[in-house]
Amino acid sequence: MTKRTEIRVPDIGEFDNVPIIEVLVAAGDEVEQEQSLLTLESDKATMDIPSPAAGTLLEIRVQEGDEVTEGDVIGLLEQAEQTQDSGAADDADHETASEQRQASGPEPRPSENQQQESVQHRNSDLPQGTEQNPDSEKHQHSEDEGQAHDYDYDLVVLGSGPGGYTAAFRAADLGLKVALIERYPVIGGVCLNVGCIPSKALLHVGQVIDSAGHLGQHGVHFGKPEIELDGLRHFKEGVVGKLTGGLAGMAKKRKVDVLTGYGRFSGTHEISLEATADTPEPSPGSVTFNQCIIAAGSRVIRIPGIPWDDERVMDSTGALELQDIPERLLIIGGGIIGLEMACVYRALGSAVTVVEMLDHLMSGADPDLVQPLKKHLEKTGVEFLLSTRVAEVHATDQALSARFEGDDAPETQPFDRVLVCVGRRPNGDVIDAEQADVDVDDKGFIAVDGQLRTNQPHIFAIGDLIGQPMLAHKASYEGKVAAEVAAGHKRAADARTIPSVAYTDPEVAWVGITEAQAKAQGLDVGIGKFPWAASGRALGMDRSEGSTKLIFDQNTKRVIGGGVVGMHAGDLIAEIGLAIEMGATAEDIGLTIHPHPTLSESVMMAAEMFEGTITDLYAPKRR
Repeated sequence: MTKRTEIRVPDIGEFDNVPIIEVLVAAGDEVEQEQSLLTLESDKATMDIPSPAAGTLLEIRVQEGDEVTEGDVIGLLEQAEQTQDSGAADDADHETASEQRQASGPEPRPSENQQQESVQHRNSDLPQGTEQNPDSEKHQHSEDEGQAHDYDYDLVVLGSGPGGYTAAFRAADLGLKVALIERYPVIGGVCLNVGCIPSKALLHVGQVIDSAGHLGQHGVHFGKPEIELDGLRHFKEGVVGKLTGGLAGMAKKRKVDVLTGYGRFSGTHEISLEATADTPEPSPGSVTFNQCIIAAGSRVIRIPGIPWDDERVMDSTGALELQDIPERLLIIGGGIIGLEMACVYRALGSAVTVVEMLDHLMSGADPDLVQPLKKHLEKTGVEFLLSTRVAEVHATDQALSARFEGDDAPETQPFDRVLVCVGRRPNGDVIDAEQADVDVDDKGFIAVDGQLRTNQPHIFAIGDLIGQPMLAHKASYEGKVAAEVAAGHKRAADARTIPSVAYTDPEVAWVGITEAQAKAQGLDVGIGKFPWAASGRALGMDRSEGSTKLIFDQNTKRVIGGGVVGMHAGDLIAEIGLAIEMGATAEDIGLTIHPHPTLSESVMMAAEMFEGTITDLYAPKRR
């Protein structure tokens, strides 16, 4: 037998006439108890309306844009009714629990307001098809299908970078039997071994060299630094070793099995491990899994016209090996990695030329944030060739000769080394994902839903594989979400912002909507910008070239974006990201007491500049 139940809006607090921003189901759909049916958005919170029971939706009586209040009927549900006495008792208990749920109301999520339209979901930059699947909760217990099988592991994580090891450790903490597959002898991935961490160690050394030299202008003189490459490499490798060794210890304590070898899918529930030059004796030939998280990262893009077989040509990994300090270094690519390496090698003594096809550096950042960096590097001797491309690099015994193309391109020039930093390609196309029936597009990206599931509900994907930005902290966040979903928790990747940082000198960092994006989208925004020339802390460091900028929604006065250029910008951007995530207004930020004198108070003062309440500068009153 069946019974029909009207679905009503439960207690939603003090709100009336709340607009529906998304209808997640349609008439005829099978729904689970507690599955989200609608999403409402008030001026204070976003809320999901759950189904009071499992069954079939006969009608949905509302649509996007309608407004609803507590008690309104939004649909009709047909649910199965048990005929046995015990079943009737269970039904009564179920209705009581349902009434209690409706009385307490749905759990609110932070309101996204204008940011929802401009920043949108975390997956806004992912390949087509990665939107959150409203039926993804149906897969919460898809692993039950595999319980009858004797799999080697509850969860296998393919790739041990920041996203991979985070996923593995979190899943183990939640009680799953986990294996972590890594092709190299140590875990940590590109970031820890040949990316984020070693580059920051070298950038620190470069910054210290520059600071010591700069003090000569203030009466403190040091001799010319003597660079011992062996000692410098030892420092860099020591930093990496401490972190990777710590990860190995944490894996052991959590009883995560670390398997070495090149992992490729050999079935929908199996990965085969192959020997490589780095791991000539891989772990057991194959492992089976109930669920899997793909965290296989990305690889360097190799452009044509470059003699890649010449040892003087480097990618970012090769540049961090510090084979030597070239007298003349050409860097192809004016993005974050290229500019960071320009800072390192210039500080070590190289004459650096950066060539970029676009008419600007560091695509994605607002020009007013990048300009102080460009000016500072030019003062230290770095040459920039914008709107220029390298047509060809010809190798001779004496040098690598680069031929340029562009309206203002120079003549062919010789260099001792060439560093290519033009981006990375996801590794979705080199893990035999098709053997697991996982969809991969022609660029190597894997589409996921809001819970990071691929088209195979027991297989997840995170990090570089699922779209821009390719950042370690994005992968770590996604790894934790995927692990919790795999363990049966109701989670989704719904963070509002992902900060970006260039650890150059000075640093450049931004988060949320940029000023350029706001203009392109026609958003009504206001800007609060505080120049570090008025910062006592910046002046005391003799580094007043920086600034802090906040971008506000003019209607709500909430911060929706921001950027910083200057010393330690990467450390300052977190406060702005938190303000966006919490829906803070300019007044919230401006009335938060910041310590003085610090660089962090520039965030407060940028908010005061927007409000017109600042006293540390004269700002015309706002109308």
